[in-house]
Amino acid sequence: MRYILGVFGLIWKLYIAVIFCALAIILYPFFLIVLMNPKWKKMSFNLFIFWSWMMRLFCFYHVNKITESKLPDGPYVIVANHSSYLDIFFMYSLIPKHPFVFLGKSEILSYPIIRTYFKNLNIPVYRKDKSKAGQSLLLAEKAIQQGWSIAIFPEGGIPDDDNPKMIPFKDGAFKLAKSLEIPVVPITFLNNFYLFSDPTLILGPARPGIADVIIHKVVSKEQVQSMSLKELREHCFEIISHPLEKRYPSLHQKD
Repeated sequence: MRYILGVFGLIWKLYIAVIFCALAIILYPFFLIVLMNPKWKKMSFNLFIFWSWMMRLFCFYHVNKITESKLPDGPYVIVANHSSYLDIFFMYSLIPKHPFVFLGKSEILSYPIIRTYFKNLNIPVYRKDKSKAGQSLLLAEKAIQQGWSIAIFPEGGIPDDDNPKMIPFKDGAFKLAKSLEIPVVPITFLNNFYLFSDPTLILGPARPGIADVIIHKVVSKEQVQSMSLKELREHCFEIISHPLEKRYPSLHQKD
């Protein structure tokens, strides 16, 4: 039975890849037009929202969103756990009224189709080059000053083991929030891993279904400033991880 489910999951991953590539090709000319003028860049966010909704529609994913408090106008730093590529696809339609850019690993630039979208519309982080990593934070600060919010997965990538168990957060997102004195919006993706696991797991789980997401109460800029960097990082980790440990008690037992 497990093998049969694994084969179905593989077929489903291939189907999602086809939908993703088809939408990327269809939307490519529209993104090129938007990128012709820097003043039009924020229009690209609407294209990403459309892309997100189309992925949800054609891949039969319904999102059950729980919002614990009204989001501020922004800008702010969005931090979330990262267990699936669905986290990225869903984010745009989850927060459609607040334009943001992703701060993400530079390895994405090695993917032919994704490279154009990510390099021109988001901020790559070169984790193995400290000087370039510093430049990424400066670009993030500039984007925030221009009115964009920043979305970061502070785990630094999808954990290799025990997914969806979270791994310790890195400091970057929280340094940014403290230095610019802006709020933090924590988000928990509860079951995306089971809907679409890492493609490198050939027979890993993948299926249509309902994605459960919690947009937690905002950590205000006053709270951000009142905490040390470590306190802020651990506070956000606890907020995001608590619903996961509540739903999957075995994660807590592995600590």
